[in-house]
Amino acid sequence: MAAPICRALFMAVPRWSRGACGGCCCRGLSSSALAGSKWRLLGALCLQRPPRVTQAMTPLEKEVAEIVEQMDMEKSMYSDYEIRCLAEEERLQRRKDKLEDDDDSRKEIVLAQDLEDAWEQKLRKFSPAPRLTDADKDGDRTSLNRKLDQNLLLLVKQKVGNQEVWLLPQAEWQDGETLRATAERALVALSGSHWDAKFLGNAPCGFYKYKFPRAVQSDTGVGAKVFFFKALLLQDSKPPLPKGKPDYVWVSKGELADYLKPEYHSQVSQFLVDL
Repeated sequence: MAAPICRALFMAVPRWSRGACGGCCCRGLSSSALAGSKWRLLGALCLQRPPRVTQAMTPLEKEVAEIVEQMDMEKSMYSDYEIRCLAEEERLQRRKDKLEDDDDSRKEIVLAQDLEDAWEQKLRKFSPAPRLTDADKDGDRTSLNRKLDQNLLLLVKQKVGNQEVWLLPQAEWQDGETLRATAERALVALSGSHWDAKFLGNAPCGFYKYKFPRAVQSDTGVGAKVFFFKALLLQDSKPPLPKGKPDYVWVSKGELADYLKPEYHSQVSQFLVDL
């Protein structure tokens, strides 16, 4: 009974949707069809530097954290160190009351209070690194050592027609490669082998379409369709771009409006999540 049903379902599928293997998938767009398209395909790189430190807590978050810490303290059991402190207090009280022999008095004993004093001295010598870096103070947006508690996105200045505009790094699709490979090629063309990034999947995270100015429109294309691919910067510190490369900046999500055009900025902001 199952065989006739499966055969009927298969016959109901249109012929143009069947692959060579006899299934309903394996469809693709031929290079000849793409060659006749009036739109140029571009793969764009959404390269992000993840946050280096946690964000500062808001007053409400601090209040909740203090309440939770107090509840944990009240419901928690004694730690090994606290049990040791209680045992030492009891032993010292026995010695004071002459209820215990003083045989261990000749031995060198490190009390819990001595440990606390040593830890206190180490704590006073410790100085945490500032959350506000020199790049933040100088307003240097070409540095990765800024806005450590936020995601930073790489923007480059590229020539589109007769204009130079700020964009995410992009490259034109070539026959025989995937769109992700196009985005990877944009990264290599930008930095050579200096930058190591991890791409998050094979599917694009965003899409944008725009038309070229009439002065540059031709038979080869009236506009471009841009497919964005996310990637994370893996190394902690990165050198600047090699000489001769386009202008670039590392900006947060809130700073994108200072560089990107409104329509482009609206599309890019949709797939950027800044927690």
